[in-house]
Amino acid sequence: MSVERTLHHFPLDPASRQVRLALGEKRLPFVEMQVRYWEMPPEFTALNPSGMPPVLVETKHQRNLVVCETRAILEHIEETETEPPLLGRDPAERAEARRLLQWFDRKFDNEVNGFLLHEKMEKRLLRMGAPDLAALRQGREALRMHLGYIESLLQTRDWLAGRRMSLADFAAAAHLSVIDYFGDVPWKDFPTAKTWYMKLKSRPCFRPILADRWPGLAPAAHYDDLDF
Repeated sequence: MSVERTLHHFPLDPASRQVRLALGEKRLPFVEMQVRYWEMPPEFTALNPSGMPPVLVETKHQRNLVVCETRAILEHIEETETEPPLLGRDPAERAEARRLLQWFDRKFDNEVNGFLLHEKMEKRLLRMGAPDLAALRQGREALRMHLGYIESLLQTRDWLAGRRMSLADFAAAAHLSVIDYFGDVPWKDFPTAKTWYMKLKSRPCFRPILADRWPGLAPAAHYDDLDF
């Protein structure tokens, strides 16, 4: 009997996008349930007490398995749906992919999203007033550092963690894609990173990401352009 999957997510959430990309790359069908997590809907907090997306619910033999938080969901998908492998087949590449997952979900999130997405997205969703220009400047400076780091990795690798595309690439692309939604990625200054992102952006699993829209938050003109 096949597994029925429902993903509770917010379209402009980098954590949710990582899971959507992994499910799409493995060609695993799922139903999307968009959640306004900042309103703390009780039906969602009943699934995940932290109140944060994503949450994956799998139903098989009329029994539900609820998996919360990005890393747990990604590891679960890798363990239960092994092809194609998204952590690599080589132990060294798997270790590097896990390291980079941590890098983007902690360091990038704190240094870039904590400023740019907070000012440009969260403040508007929560009606907290105008963006702080100093915070935007700090986030953009940190973004340039991270893009430089991505370029340094790609000088000697085909993908971020090594020879094969991995969850590390999806993590980086998920974070960058939301920043790019608001038009803040200086791609012209980082051509190697741009070429890498274009390869990911052209994959079928990325198409739903490029179709994302949220009322009151319009994307940059180039956001869904494959030849940007």
